[in-house]
Amino acid sequence: MPAKTRMVIVITGASSGIGHATALAFAKRGDSVVLASRGRAALNTVANEVAAAGGTPLVVETDVSRYEDCERLVREAIAAFGHIDVWVNNAAVAEWTPFAHAEPATIARVIDVNVLGVMYATRAVLPHFRHRRAGTIINVASALGDRAVPLLSTYSASKAAVKSFSESLRMELRAEKSGVDVVVILPSSVNTPFYTWGRSRLGVRPHPLSVIYPPESVAKAIVRGAEQPKRDIYVGAVGKLLSVAQRISPRAVDAYMLQNRRMFRQQLSGKRDRGESNLFESPNESAIHGEFPHEAKVKRTLFRGVAVSAVVALGAIVLLRRKG
Repeated sequence: MPAKTRMVIVITGASSGIGHATALAFAKRGDSVVLASRGRAALNTVANEVAAAGGTPLVVETDVSRYEDCERLVREAIAAFGHIDVWVNNAAVAEWTPFAHAEPATIARVIDVNVLGVMYATRAVLPHFRHRRAGTIINVASALGDRAVPLLSTYSASKAAVKSFSESLRMELRAEKSGVDVVVILPSSVNTPFYTWGRSRLGVRPHPLSVIYPPESVAKAIVRGAEQPKRDIYVGAVGKLLSVAQRISPRAVDAYMLQNRRMFRQQLSGKRDRGESNLFESPNESAIHGEFPHEAKVKRTLFRGVAVSAVVALGAIVLLRRKG
């Protein structure tokens, strides 16, 4: 797909964070951007910014966990712009908790939005793409879809499901020579309001893991995936490193994460939790960035230190286990 061709883009979870940043990135190309999420007030804020950036916005209040909402989103996008070129499945929620304390209702909600929401939205738009014999589906998963961490069991499982679903769908569409591409985006930790509004049962607000990347990095990757579809696009070398380490030795990664409860401690912000949550209700949140702007200024020297430490630790654990 030529980089300068104007497109019609649908983005779920468009009201804040990665979705908001992605909407502006497409708007700067002059694209038409359909903004979908549960919060109309926040979407209207984003729509104004999209228009100011050079794009043509359309707001469609949508809960992706409802199939009828996804069908309506497709209909309204086509009614407004005639067709859809790219569909970005970005909406997601999370709960930070030891799984033994997770409640069935919150488990179901994470799966409903993160997994069924992706499937419902894809199923709703697929007839349009197959009829046109063109289109790109971009599913925003996570590096945690390759390698899970403690305290985010349901979220990690949901992102692994998104990646697995995408692989199956891609093969089906290729087999029928549909002309439809499937791209998976796998971000590392990103500084968005995700950590402000995710449900926490830790007593404190959650903190992103390891090196934190700006949401604009993910937005650029999504635009790149729309212009030149690619199977998997990792955002942030830390996530890619984690994926590689998982393939080398899952047990060694377990040991590294559990050493001094490393992956538990890193997810505690120290900021008191006051029950903030977007799990069942949508706050009027339209911010792109979260609460960690200074940590999100990624420097090469910082990453080298993290990467070298991780590789050395992993290598040492592997050697010790072989000797044992």
